[in-house]
Amino acid sequence: MDGVTLRFADQPEATALPGRREIVSLVGTIGPDGAHLHLAVADARGAVLGGHLIQGTRVYTTAEVVLVELPGLRFERAVDDATGFKELRVVPAP
Repeated sequence: MDGVTLRFADQPEATALPGRREIVSLVGTIGPDGAHLHLAVADARGAVLGGHLIQGTRVYTTAEVVLVELPGLRFERAVDDATGFKELRVVPAP
């Protein structure tokens, strides 16, 4: 990757990481409420950083991404009263 922007855990602002990095993991959901993706990247020494993927991150060469559709399920986010965050809920599809 040629410049990645991540929002680290419990941080209000994103952090730009310049330079080329390799994607070592990408997990999350894409649904009607938008995308919620976590990305881990390694630098040339193998040091890994990860966080919430922020729009505008660019891939240097290629990104091999496999998407799986689960037609019997719906992924949605709803505010959890206990945490105050929009938490993932998996419910049967209508």
